Amino acid sequence: MSGERQPVVEDGIKYWASRPANDDGVLGGYGTGSLPRVESLGSRQFLLHLLPFLSTVPSAIRPLRPPARTRRSRALDVGAGVGRVTADTLLPLISDVVLLEPVESLVQVALSRGKESTNAEPSSKNGVRKWKGISDGSRSVTFYQGTLQAFDPANPVGTAKFLGRVGYALPDGADEGGFDVLWCQWCLMYMTDPDLVAFLRRSRSSLRDAQSVIVVKENVCSDKDEHTEAVEFDEEDSSVTRSDLAWKRVFREAGLSLVHQQVQNGLPPGLFMVKMYALR
Repeated sequence: MSGERQPVVEDGIKYWASRPANDDGVLGGYGTGSLPRVESLGSRQFLLHLLPFLSTVPSAIRPLRPPARTRRSRALDVGAGVGRVTADTLLPLISDVVLLEPVESLVQVALSRGKESTNAEPSSKNGVRKWKGISDGSRSVTFYQGTLQAFDPANPVGTAKFLGRVGYALPDGADEGGFDVLWCQWCLMYMTDPDLVAFLRRSRSSLRDAQSVIVVKENVCSDKDEHTEAVEFDEEDSSVTRSDLAWKRVFREAGLSLVHQQVQNGLPPGLFMVKMYALR
């Protein structure tokens, strides 16, 4: 990103603090149309392709009664906003989610939604659905406030502010340790290349095993040509949109291997292409 305008952390936080703290606000006005449903469906399908053991639905290629799992699945959702991805993409598949968001107004809405979901009543306030598995204690969400620039997935308590946990209660003395999935969506655009590479390296060290995966789902601009990457700076929110070659260079610098990639289809016209990258 040499010679290009660089994201400034404080400017990005200031921008998002000025936006409505709801799904429509975090999705730039697209929160009431088809985008949320189509986007989250694409994410779940992508994740199930990578980790089919997360599926609870019998299929022709899986046993009708698969062996009982001895470990709860665990995911980290960074730059999580009001918790939309946690609720609609991760909790339908994952046992325990750790949510990180730097903006006070957004993370407080996420925390409020999580707490509302502990109520066994079927409906929720403001038309927001209850989060899966929270009221019956079968799943959990743990909330942190902090920036990705400072956050270490291997040491959440030491690098971000703990806000609370809802749902499943960890037994005394138990150590959850590591993540099966690190989900990074529409937030890495607020990081410079050096900060992003450092974060991805820290993230890699927090993966549980060889099957665990980092997913990057971000806007992608066009490369200048087949050999030359591009970056577009947005003055309004102090973000950068990287091209496909730029993303892949960053991944290599972080020591990560690209194992799968896919374009998110079905989004409204006029938006940047959105691409999902799976990394290990």
